[in-house]
Amino acid sequence: MIPLSDRAIFNMEKRGDFPRRIVLTSRNVAWDLAEVENWIENRKQSSDQAHRPGVTPSFR
Repeated sequence: MIPLSDRAIFNMEKRGDFPRRIVLTSRNVAWDLAEVENWIENRKQSSDQAHRPGVTPSFR
């Protein structure tokens, strides 16, 4: 569903840029589907705003 490596997702989780995992067992984790879908939608909206003509992206 998310085309990122395990390490990339882990790093994003640590920064608070991706939903937190839910530990199911010592070898299995999961994520709340609604949280991941919301994350995807937010990324789409951010991408759409960045690609609009005449819109200057803001940088921190």
